[in-house]
Amino acid sequence: MATFKTSFPVRYYETDQMGIVHHSNYIRYFEIARDEMLVQLGFPIQRCEQELGVQIPIVSVECHYHHPAHMGDVLTAVATVDKVPMAKLPVKQAVYNQDGVLCADGVVTLGFINKTTFRPTRCPEPMVALFEEHLNDR
Repeated sequence: MATFKTSFPVRYYETDQMGIVHHSNYIRYFEIARDEMLVQLGFPIQRCEQELGVQIPIVSVECHYHHPAHMGDVLTAVATVDKVPMAKLPVKQAVYNQDGVLCADGVVTLGFINKTTFRPTRCPEPMVALFEEHLNDR
């Protein structure tokens, strides 16, 4: 299992008039963690698109809400991968507040698309190798 984390404050525009994070922002927080995952792997999304000609669209999103986050909270978004991607990459996601309380969790499944033909493709071999390396190190 490979886990990647990043922390950030709740911004005012992410909240409603009660100072509670709007539910739609958790999907964005999940994305922040996935982006950080690819950066930490050494293969940011831009590099995947430019060098390999592969885009990584979201196939599905599952999100469960547990505890509200508030204005002033510092959140930690987590992305966990437990198997090497093939045609799809399921990423377990979670968001915690500064007290370690689970605010939301779920699974985001990513696909791989050839940037030129827009046809589904397998995960690029260089990315497979990076995931294998990280999964074997932990």
